[in-house]
Amino acid sequence: MVLVYGKHPVAEALRRHPEAVQEVFLDPHSGTDALRARAKEAGIPVAPWSALAARAGAPAEDAVHQGAAARVRTGTLLLPYGGFIANVPKAPSTLLVVLAEVQDPHNVGAVIRSAAAFGAAGVLLPAHRQAPVTGAVVKSSAGAAFLVPLVRIGNVATTLEDLKCEGFWAYGLAGDGAVPLSREAFTHPSVLVVGNEHYGLRPRIRAACDLVLSIPQHPRCESLNVSAAAAVALYEWSRAHPEALGGA
Repeated sequence: MVLVYGKHPVAEALRRHPEAVQEVFLDPHSGTDALRARAKEAGIPVAPWSALAARAGAPAEDAVHQGAAARVRTGTLLLPYGGFIANVPKAPSTLLVVLAEVQDPHNVGAVIRSAAAFGAAGVLLPAHRQAPVTGAVVKSSAGAAFLVPLVRIGNVATTLEDLKCEGFWAYGLAGDGAVPLSREAFTHPSVLVVGNEHYGLRPRIRAACDLVLSIPQHPRCESLNVSAAAAVALYEWSRAHPEALGGA
């Protein structure tokens, strides 16, 4: 169970996954009437804002909650890998994003948001050494955590090998990657692997990738933030597959 906060994330939770929302907390002085109506329509209890701290724990002091919060069962959001991969299309326009030990919840949320924006079919998260899906992740994703499938996986390298058996090509993302991002045509079902903020891709994960891509950049900048690099790579992939953006 996590506390999701902010009007947009709460609205997306109510719209996309009402079955996962256990309770909503609203401040009537913060323009939350529409959220109240949506929660009641879905049969979800609405509690006064004053009850939040005692029943769910308040957001951090610097959190922008906008007078809206919800208790959400994240277990219903994280799909099992087996069922997900059996049903996901194995087409050139299918892209999966694998987070390989990304630790900062704000980075996790930002990558999820970019994955949703650029048409990825799912975001795969390992159970260990990876920031879990928390309220901060959902908030940083601007509610996109409810828009793109989130999939729980075990070992990343093992998962990549399985995906390759399913016809996917695995692309690691690293500053010293041998192939510039703009030179890859992405003609197969694709997996984009994003590594840790500090040490990048572990050797075994890197070895499991078919190609390691780099983002050409000005020499005055040593590297991009992991979520910024992921956004650039996702955009470049979407240019090759505009159909993933709904025919844009």
